[in-house]
Amino acid sequence: MLTIFALLAGGLLLLYFGAEWLVRGSASLALRLGLSPLVIGLTVVAYGTSTPELAVSVKAALQNNGVVALGNVVGSNICNLGLILGLAALINPLRVQLQLLRFDVPVMIGCSLALPLLLWDGILSRGEGSLLVAGIITYTIVNLRLARRERNPVVLEEFSNAAPVTRPRRRAGLELLLIAAGIGLLVLGGRLFLDGAVDLARRMGITEAVIALTLVAAGTSLPELAATAVAAFRREADIAIGNLIGSNIFNLLNILGISALARPLDAGGLAGTDLAVMIALALITAPLLRTGFTLHRWEGGLFLLSYIAYVFYLWAR
Repeated sequence: MLTIFALLAGGLLLLYFGAEWLVRGSASLALRLGLSPLVIGLTVVAYGTSTPELAVSVKAALQNNGVVALGNVVGSNICNLGLILGLAALINPLRVQLQLLRFDVPVMIGCSLALPLLLWDGILSRGEGSLLVAGIITYTIVNLRLARRERNPVVLEEFSNAAPVTRPRRRAGLELLLIAAGIGLLVLGGRLFLDGAVDLARRMGITEAVIALTLVAAGTSLPELAATAVAAFRREADIAIGNLIGSNIFNLLNILGISALARPLDAGGLAGTDLAVMIALALITAPLLRTGFTLHRWEGGLFLLSYIAYVFYLWAR
């Protein structure tokens, strides 16, 4: 038991420092490049914090465990919106940019709705995986083109007014090193915490299915949780929201795509209820973010309560 608690404590410590470095480096890089923090959150931060999901799902696919690979992604997306976005809004109400509602949220909803269609025959094939990978490449290119179109001095001024970040004076290489080190600590911290949590769950007699949909999914989402919480505390709303929306898109397109390319994923055993919850959370995100272009604390509470209800349902079924 001492080893388990050491893993949990060490993982949390690494997650804290990794998130702090990643958010600081990303915010500074956005200022230097003249990019909006939203774009940095949707790409650099989102893709970096999704690394644990990628590692777990690809490993599960290679071991011919498609349910774990799929369940990890579905569960992580539910956790990102229900738990993490809810907690972030409770920490500080999050101001939403119009670009997110016009482009990124619809992309997330579309990808969520497409997954059940791809799994209609019970298999996510290599051909379907290649389509998903092509989708993440297209999404990233479009985002970067939108960022280039928006790149102007006003972006720097708005970002400087919205957050206590001064124009960076250190070299760009140090900012990239800070981002890389932050991602590395998040991956390692998430792995340590996940190992401890899974060992503890097994000692308590919790089934493998529940572990996969809750502890594995939530454990691989710990980098998103840490990065989003730090961004919310620092009032970096664009990085906080962009991280979660971008991570969900990355999970559905890139992680499932690469996993299916490694080995076709058998969806047998994945409950339709889990897909329905993921889609429902994605659908309600748009109207809640549109109310005053701010995600208020009470709306964050709704997300959090929905996630708690989902976990109780899993443990009861």
